[in-house]
Amino acid sequence: MSDAPRHRKSLGQCFLTDRRIADRIVALADLTPQDRVVEIGSGAGILTRILARQAGEVIAIEIDPRWHARLEPEFHAAPHVRLVRGDALDYPFEAIPSPYKVVANLPYYISTPVLFRLLEARARISRMVLMLQREVVDRMVAGPGSKAYGTLSLTVAYAAEVRKAFNVPPACFTPRPAVASAVVIVTPRPVPAIAVRDEPTLVNVIRAAFSHRRKILGNALKDGGF
Repeated sequence: MSDAPRHRKSLGQCFLTDRRIADRIVALADLTPQDRVVEIGSGAGILTRILARQAGEVIAIEIDPRWHARLEPEFHAAPHVRLVRGDALDYPFEAIPSPYKVVANLPYYISTPVLFRLLEARARISRMVLMLQREVVDRMVAGPGSKAYGTLSLTVAYAAEVRKAFNVPPACFTPRPAVASAVVIVTPRPVPAIAVRDEPTLVNVIRAAFSHRRKILGNALKDGGF
């Protein structure tokens, strides 16, 4: 890839280069020719190529116009692959026909905001297979009483079932990241774990409750405006 664009640190670009890991990630999505799949951060296309061979429709979102342009000629003759130049934080996931699956190596600096965006659209999503910073995955799967248990753990558990699949070492990426990664499977719940009248309020209560771990819960909620 001598003519490949330079990786942009400002966009958190660390691209997966290990084909075996890419195959394992896509296998976890359990794709069929009837599936529609959304990829976030197509980058150099290592996952895009595998998804294109297995799914009936692929929507690959890439914010960097250089990498988007690099993939366009390769998929020009593949009508079932749609390359989208855009920001996943602004993308209308709610407008994608349901059901669909999500497979992504998320840029770590926006991974949590994107995850929350996807959870908002979870009624349309049957499964997510996401590669994230290992610390974030550990927080997602953490149980009550553990140090990692917090806002992310509880919010994700309310909306979905989550399972850590495997760790991915830094050597599997270019450029090599300073942190370890992990792959997680997120399966949205048909019905939330508990019934609530107002989900945004629930999320705000959770955030307030964990914002000051050393405080009495009542005081933490009071500081949060409740």
